[in-house]
Amino acid sequence: AEDNNTIQLIINQLKHDDCQVRATAMEKLKVIGVALGPDRTKSDFIPFLKECLDDEDVVLEALAKNIVNLVDVIGIDTCELLISIIEPLLGAEQSKVRDQAVESCTSLGKEMSPEQIQQHFYPLLSRLHSSCWYTPQISLAPLISVVYPHVDNEKKGELRTVYQKLVAAETPLIRRSASASLGNFVLVLEDEFLPGVMELFKSVTEDDQDFVRFMAVGSCVSLCSRLSPEQVKERILPVTKKLATDNAWRVRYMAADRFCDLSKGLGEEIAKAEMIDIFVQLLQDREGEVRSAACSQITGFCNLLTEEIIIKSILPPVSELANDVDESVRASLAGDVMGLAPLLGKEKTLEHLLSLFLKLLSDEFYEVRLSVISKLNGINQVVGIELLSDSLLPAITQLAEEKQWRVRLAIINFIPLLAKQLGVEFFDDKLATLCLNWLVDPVYSIREAASKNIKELIEVFGSEWAKSSIIPKVLEFCNHQNYLYRGTTLLSITALSTVVGTEIVESTLLPLVLNMVSDNVPNIRFKVAKTLQIMINHVSSTTIHSKIVPALETLLTDDDKDVRYYANQAIKSIPSE
Repeated sequence: AEDNNTIQLIINQLKHDDCQVRATAMEKLKVIGVALGPDRTKSDFIPFLKECLDDEDVVLEALAKNIVNLVDVIGIDTCELLISIIEPLLGAEQSKVRDQAVESCTSLGKEMSPEQIQQHFYPLLSRLHSSCWYTPQISLAPLISVVYPHVDNEKKGELRTVYQKLVAAETPLIRRSASASLGNFVLVLEDEFLPGVMELFKSVTEDDQDFVRFMAVGSCVSLCSRLSPEQVKERILPVTKKLATDNAWRVRYMAADRFCDLSKGLGEEIAKAEMIDIFVQLLQDREGEVRSAACSQITGFCNLLTEEIIIKSILPPVSELANDVDESVRASLAGDVMGLAPLLGKEKTLEHLLSLFLKLLSDEFYEVRLSVISKLNGINQVVGIELLSDSLLPAITQLAEEKQWRVRLAIINFIPLLAKQLGVEFFDDKLATLCLNWLVDPVYSIREAASKNIKELIEVFGSEWAKSSIIPKVLEFCNHQNYLYRGTTLLSITALSTVVGTEIVESTLLPLVLNMVSDNVPNIRFKVAKTLQIMINHVSSTTIHSKIVPALETLLTDDDKDVRYYANQAIKSIPSE
């Protein structure tokens, strides 16, 4: 009966007036299918879903995403039923709906047998191709590579012809789709047809629309894996250079964003001989988006180069980018350039990179400083973090006081890593106060993260350090007049209980929690119940029954229903004797 009620509820949601409710219900197609069983799903539910095909785009997108989940219910043998729903979605006006339908269709194709593909999937492609409207043909190109390996030679020839027509289509969006999918088509094509696909490749790289050309970058990478080194140098290298210096910034951006993949595809020798100047040009591009993308590829590209080339050719333009006017460029640089330290070693890092790291660490834009701190582990392994400590502390302090709370939250997550690298003395002297201040931050998420942070610090420095340096300071908030501070204390105690050991829990932490059972704020009392539930797993059985159970029984009689609920949950969690 309960299952039937659930099904009816979801069905009602699929008919709801609010399209967001209908879209959410589409996420639960498999739940309905499992409850109905395969026969009723095929006879009743799938016809119902076909009636939903004229719904809003947000609902159709959810349908396109989740319809493939019904394979687990009806089986792959009746896949044509699902194809009948996906097919109209492949021709939808909204690109998100089409893209999701293509993804589901591709997933379905991977589960189908060659016979099923020839019987049901290939005819689908034929119908898409013969459509009078352009949107079904946009979805056609990415599906050809799914079908191609599983059909006979005659049909393969037809599919190659279809692809040629897509590349030469009058509608730019169709050509764009063909350009974007050409790389996957190359991977399934037989060797004897590669010369023909090279003509298609040439067409898309010379297209008059930049959003067609920039999709060809991925095809370069795929073709490199299918051609000999000589063919790569002769046919792919000139095109790669052309794309990387294209007049349209989108094309240059795509080349910059995939520069490492392109260089690896071309081969290490070609990369050293031909790609360095191109990379420098991208680092110095007039568009910030291109420079930012190129910055994200610095370490990856330098893995293909010698130390001498890195220092002579790459570091000069990279160092200039630390002064770039675009904040996103500097942030991208800071997130990647630290990876050069292991490539250059300690001596060369100190000589050529240290000043750059220090400059980025003092950048006025918080994301730049945050990016550097997030990558400190790499430089610490090479030269040690001590050389950065003088610049590191001001950067951490500024980030810790940043007005945007998400920035403060991010820096909290790095503190255990910094503590491990800097050592207990530096931490106690410079960072301990910051960590305590976060415990009383006005934002709850910060207080919660700071409490978990203390737990991780104890795992680094040990329970004895916690007992002498942290616990006394944390517990000063137990009796604070502001109930938020008292709540933070309970968060900290909950985190501490899992790492400090039974002795400290029973002797120091538990008494403080028990004193708060009679707190005048209900929020504190139910947090007491939740904290006691955690402590049950970290104290002796005697302590549970002599101290924790009486406290929970008191909370069970509380006037507040939430306090009673959590106290009851805690009692239920007590292990039976």
